Amino acid sequence: MRNTCIFFLMAALMLAGCRKEELIYVPEQVELAQPEYTSVERMFVLCEGNMGTNKATLDYYDYNEGRYYRDAFPHFNPGTVREMGDVGNDLGIYGSKLYAVINCSNKIDVLNKHTLKKVGQVDIPNCRFIKFHEGYAYVTSYAGPVEINPDYTQRGYVAKVDTTTLQVVDRCLVGFQPDELEIVNNKIYVANSGGYMVPNYENTISVIDLNTFTEERRIPIAINLKSVCCDKRGILWITSRGDYYDTSSRLYAYDIIHDRMVKEFDCRVSSLWMDGDSIYVAAVEWSYITAQNTKSFAIINTATMQQVTSQFITDGTDADITIPYGVAVHPITKDIYVTDAKDYVSPGRLYCFGPDGKKKWDVRTGDIPGHFAFLGKETSE
Repeated sequence: MRNTCIFFLMAALMLAGCRKEELIYVPEQVELAQPEYTSVERMFVLCEGNMGTNKATLDYYDYNEGRYYRDAFPHFNPGTVREMGDVGNDLGIYGSKLYAVINCSNKIDVLNKHTLKKVGQVDIPNCRFIKFHEGYAYVTSYAGPVEINPDYTQRGYVAKVDTTTLQVVDRCLVGFQPDELEIVNNKIYVANSGGYMVPNYENTISVIDLNTFTEERRIPIAINLKSVCCDKRGILWITSRGDYYDTSSRLYAYDIIHDRMVKEFDCRVSSLWMDGDSIYVAAVEWSYITAQNTKSFAIINTATMQQVTSQFITDGTDADITIPYGVAVHPITKDIYVTDAKDYVSPGRLYCFGPDGKKKWDVRTGDIPGHFAFLGKETSE
């Protein structure tokens, strides 16, 4: 009888110990490749999580270790809520900080880029995308609630955030449901989508003067705009999602120096990444007419204004990718990264391809991986 009591006492202590250990969260680690020693130390991957599930997560790949870490935020922030929030929408590095835009949680989590400890938070309603310029972060906001309404009346805005105090110091009204933005020649160019106003989409780029922080004008481009980035020749590269029926997604080249449209590309595009004179496009386009998705993995040469290829994955492994969602290019090695959102409700996947388009490795991620930021080595902050 005594031995039996001792057995159950030991078992209870072991179970109590297990329960205590469960409070210490350790991110999943996967060894993928040989270490790479370049000026790039880490690649961060923000996983959106399906809307309403509160499952945004932050993964990262450590190049010095050749190791991938999944859902790292709770490990480095044990005193905070484990979940980052609802829909991780954008990611950016500026100074010593990593900024994670969490859309439907109406906030930007600000982390130390080296330790990943949360150092602050910026509260912006329905925040979308972020860019940085001369000590400030500029963030697009839908401003109003998540609501599909052709008669939506709440215009969006761009918030100006002091990156030292993490306070919103100004706002500039733009069009409806503004998404990505670009900063060039003392102007901010904002892609207005009107995505909540289907079928009455917006079709303009708002131009903001940085000195006065007011909207100067709007440039008509195409419906349901999403991405905008500028090359070194002063050409804005702008994407349209189309309407998912008769109007397909497109890529547009607009000359901001001569204020004219240069070219329209019959190229499906969901996300893009500019690297030098190349734009890498990953796309999946849904059609309500055919009830099918169409995938694309294209490269556009910004100097020649030509599509170099419609398939940068050369070994046939593109067939393994269900929903190509995000794309990025390593600034040194030129490896190409493509994320797969799978079914939008279960873990996604990250694929690494060499510059030759052949797969090097792939790994499981959080739900809906879509946004990248590369951390480089620095001699000073």
